[in-house]
Amino acid sequence: MPAVARLALLPEPHPSTTAFATEVLAGLTAEPKTLPAKFFYDSTGSRLFERITHLPEYYPTRTELEILKSHAADIARLLPQQSALIEFGSGSGKKASILLRAAPHVAAYLPVDISSEFLHHEAEVLRRNFPNLAVVPIDADFLQPFELPPEVTKLARAGFFPGSTIGNFEPHEACTFLRNAGRILGPGAVFIVGVDLVKDRAVLNAAYNDAAGVTAKFNLNVLARINRELGANFNLKCFEHHAFFNRERSRIEMHLASIRRQKVKICGETIEFRPGETIHTESSYKYTIKSFAALARGAGWTVKASWTDPNKYFAVYALRRQDEAGTARR
Repeated sequence: MPAVARLALLPEPHPSTTAFATEVLAGLTAEPKTLPAKFFYDSTGSRLFERITHLPEYYPTRTELEILKSHAADIARLLPQQSALIEFGSGSGKKASILLRAAPHVAAYLPVDISSEFLHHEAEVLRRNFPNLAVVPIDADFLQPFELPPEVTKLARAGFFPGSTIGNFEPHEACTFLRNAGRILGPGAVFIVGVDLVKDRAVLNAAYNDAAGVTAKFNLNVLARINRELGANFNLKCFEHHAFFNRERSRIEMHLASIRRQKVKICGETIEFRPGETIHTESSYKYTIKSFAALARGAGWTVKASWTDPNKYFAVYALRRQDEAGTARR
């Protein structure tokens, strides 16, 4: 019997637990083994990622923040009057706050995230900091269809997707995401997207192998989460964090490598690991200015503007969605 089918024989769990278990078992019984990067972001993982963003080796967050601060006024001018700003996979509200301060004409902010506890905490912070702004958090996986609350459906919409999360998708998945976001935002909408750029391999490798080991803890936490939520028995000491730049595919890969032969039980299923066998937990694609523009065009968007830092480590794009005739509204 397939591993996923065995879930039906277990006591009925919460639907969110069932979905989590289904994806975990599907990934860990595949060859090679994988886990979706979205599962990093439970409350513990979200806090660890916040620590990562402050590490000296991890350039993306501070570089993107510098770009947003330097060009906030230019970006704000592209957001429609009395619009709803929808952030896909919001996490911390730090970056959105920069845009919202520069764009008092935005009427509502809708952060969308699966890390519910962290999502609502950040929403409360934003409500205190922006008392005239409607802050409406949406507990949802932004990769799946989700409903907008009725109070914002009549507002013009703009999208925000910072943090280079677009790089965590395979290129065809990135196209699918951009198309789906376009359907939510509507024809002619503006979408502000952060993109990590190709750079020296040493800079990339250091960013994902910090000296303090926080990224390793972040990576291993996904196994701890499976233990907590699915009753698995992963021994975290038997796995190592590996991260490296794959130049051929222009991506950082993160893996969890088994240091010995072992068996792990999850939801009644036994998962075997060979020594050195890995679970591929994340890919982070790095683009050039031209290659990302081409990807966006293929998904129905045109580049309205883009901004980079002096080192050209990172870029923030303003995309405009094409209408059904294939042209971008002005």
